[in-house]
Amino acid sequence: MFISREFKRTLVYNVVKISALLLNTLPRSAALFFGAVLGNMVYVFSRRDRLKAQRNAYLAFGRELSQNQLKTLARKCFINMGKMAVDVIRIRRHYDDELRNLIDIEGLENLDPVYNKGHGVIVPTGHIGNFELLAVHFARMGYKVGVIGRRLYDPRFDELIRTGREQMGMKVFDTRQSPREMMRWLKDGGMLGVLMDTDSFRVRSMFIPVFGRLSHTPVGQSILALRTDTPVVPIICLRNGSRYKIKVWPEIKIERTENFEHDVYNLTKECTRIWEKIVKENKDQWIWIHNRWHNRPEQPITYIEETIS
Repeated sequence: MFISREFKRTLVYNVVKISALLLNTLPRSAALFFGAVLGNMVYVFSRRDRLKAQRNAYLAFGRELSQNQLKTLARKCFINMGKMAVDVIRIRRHYDDELRNLIDIEGLENLDPVYNKGHGVIVPTGHIGNFELLAVHFARMGYKVGVIGRRLYDPRFDELIRTGREQMGMKVFDTRQSPREMMRWLKDGGMLGVLMDTDSFRVRSMFIPVFGRLSHTPVGQSILALRTDTPVVPIICLRNGSRYKIKVWPEIKIERTENFEHDVYNLTKECTRIWEKIVKENKDQWIWIHNRWHNRPEQPITYIEETIS
């Protein structure tokens, strides 16, 4: 029996909408339990995604974790994704009365002096913890927050997410928009959040070492920062039991050279170094179903004084 792609997408969309209604009526503890069970079910029944997560975790930690530990890590990853999805679904209705009181912040003194200068801040972050809640929290605290996101395969989901972000006080930029619009946003003193831990052919990237292997890493945030002299301040939002902890790192500064490409590489590498440290300390909170090492260089890559292949 043939089932059209449009029918499948409509079915998935309606299931998500109904699930969202249910999850918003449940107490958070029950909703999180539901998310954890759903995440575990996906791990068990989606062999393709399960093996992908195990393989990617092996590429990062194969020398220090056993096969059983890698399997446990992959399972925890799916469970955490389920819990994160639940809190994201509940943000619009339950942020003010529930979620905002569950967030602790460390290192705000690293952000405020830079932000208050009014020249913008680029915030590199990643698909770890709860990146949606991170942006929402700063927007509701009164910061001028913009985020970059690509369009989804289903326009209905795309509109749902974009509308939700805008209703929570964020400015949404499409990856295909002109960089000039983002530059104007930064010039006007806005924060610009960038998810920089994906291997994508859609955006300009460089091969950066990640867990000892070259990874095709987006560099748009580094180009913007260097061209506009905008400070770069990494921020992450991690699950901490039933609460969340936001950590703000000090501004990243590099020694500028006369070679712009080298500067882009060095800034991206430093952002990636901090991301890698975060993942090492919170292994089960990153999305291991994403393959950071999908694209490979056709020949050894040389930047400055190092050669890696």
